[in-house]
Amino acid sequence: MSRPLLPKGFEVELFTGRADGTVVGCSAEVARRFPDFVTEPDRRNLEYTTPPEASYQRQLELLLEPRQRLRPWLTERQLTLLPGSTLSLGDSRHFERSDPDNPYHGYIESTYGTLVVTASVHINLGLSDMPALFAGLRLLRCEAALLLALSASSPFLDGAVMGAHSQRWLQFPLTPAQVPLFRDHAHYVEWMAEQLAAGSMQNVRHLWTSVRPNGDARPHQLNRIEIRICDLITDPLLLLAVTAFAELRLHQLLADPAAHDPLRASPLDAQALAQLADANDQSAARSSLLAPLTHWRTGRTIMAADWIRESLETMAPLANDLGLTSVLAPVQRVIDQGNQAMRWVERQRSGSTIAEIIASEAQVMEQQEVRGAEPNETDSTPPLG
Repeated sequence: MSRPLLPKGFEVELFTGRADGTVVGCSAEVARRFPDFVTEPDRRNLEYTTPPEASYQRQLELLLEPRQRLRPWLTERQLTLLPGSTLSLGDSRHFERSDPDNPYHGYIESTYGTLVVTASVHINLGLSDMPALFAGLRLLRCEAALLLALSASSPFLDGAVMGAHSQRWLQFPLTPAQVPLFRDHAHYVEWMAEQLAAGSMQNVRHLWTSVRPNGDARPHQLNRIEIRICDLITDPLLLLAVTAFAELRLHQLLADPAAHDPLRASPLDAQALAQLADANDQSAARSSLLAPLTHWRTGRTIMAADWIRESLETMAPLANDLGLTSVLAPVQRVIDQGNQAMRWVERQRSGSTIAEIIASEAQVMEQQEVRGAEPNETDSTPPLG
């Protein structure tokens, strides 16, 4: 018998700017006008979250509604939402504080500067059983590179081609620099206390890693896994597909922990697995779907796209059982056509300027929001799971 779908929610970070792709910050003004939007330390970023909801159809609505409500306000000011996860046409030499009086924002600026001025999407998947949560955390940590490979959308910075598909992940200051593969909840609580005492973390939120436990009273009360590695996925249907990919991996784990928990199914120990995961993440940041990765189960080198193809084959029956086949379909399209960063780089090589790419993709982003909200009359597939 299939398990019910997991509750899920999103934290979406966005850049604002002009229709020509120029980044223009307005997050403080947006937050005052729309209480469900919040500021990031740099005013060029704004963020909104969706509440936990198991239904993919409902999550699609929750993803689109804040943007649809914000768009007229931006249009009045000749602004729009911009794609990409770095300051593609921005100025990363300067930090633009959204709240000059916030001491934590001051710490972020002085410690990291504009390395943290990025946009991304965090995917939260609900699990309340602690052994299952930490097993899921281990699995997704060891496969986070696949999610970055699908979502990479930051090949540009300051109007230049950076030579990587996710400049965001290469520059973002992972904190602390080394994070273990947690054995269980007690290990996580003990490790967090050590980091806070040593000052390597400023607070319980200051764990900036690819995948982390999350909850309203960390580290003691946890109820979800937060995937932080993904670049901004502007297409809402692709975001749901990447989420379904991760959720299906968790369902496979829950059905057979011995076969899918890296601590039980890999010949490598926890330290080696953590090092493997971090190395894979860096490789995926550089080359995304074309990245050579080391498989945690076998130790063999495998291209990210091939690993994703293999995963899609193994999860196909479960996706059908859970009604997620159509939700998952955009993942295969990314494998066939390339992710956003790969398509942008190809356009730039073919003669388009970065400004032209960002401007046209900002329009595509708005169109995707409209298409995602409208039923496709030619599509005979059932509603999203």
